[in-house]
Amino acid sequence: MLILRLRSGRFFLSQRLILLIAIFLLSACASAAAPTPFIPPTAPVALIQPTFIINPTENTVVHQSAPLATLPPTESAAENCVNNLTFAEDLTVSDYSYIAYGASIDKRWLVQNSGTCNWGETYRLRHIGGAALGAPEEIMLYPAKSGAQAVVQIFFTAPFADGEYVSAWQAFDSYGFAFGDPLFLRIEVAAP
Repeated sequence: MLILRLRSGRFFLSQRLILLIAIFLLSACASAAAPTPFIPPTAPVALIQPTFIINPTENTVVHQSAPLATLPPTESAAENCVNNLTFAEDLTVSDYSYIAYGASIDKRWLVQNSGTCNWGETYRLRHIGGAALGAPEEIMLYPAKSGAQAVVQIFFTAPFADGEYVSAWQAFDSYGFAFGDPLFLRIEVAAP
């Protein structure tokens, strides 16, 4: 790749170099990254946007969000069955637990396959809003037969900033359709 070109005795910067310089200058002037807002997925049910409260005296950000509405069960076209997931209970890390900076979080939920479809290896749990907290954007949903209970486990890492954090997750079938109750991790992070 040529960076400089000689034309009529003058030097010209290539368009790629100009673009790279502009991106570098803009990124150098940008302020610190803002917390990721909680944005629920597009769904046929009414969802509530969260609010963020910034407390300048304590230098903290509080991420507030109302629970998502439960998505209605979805029918699987190929299997002629209905997908549904019902949240049963938090097995670890109860809501609004205090977590130290950078701590590893082993979050587990007990859920029930309340639909008529069996969950196979093509079923997924996806991050749909709030802070990802170091978790992958998508994991395999634990296989479960219709009517069975399953434990869903995700490993998170607490950020290095005081505040209240929410991470929302949703089940998706093998065709990419969301179904069932969303799952939440709600924590408060503070210096130890």
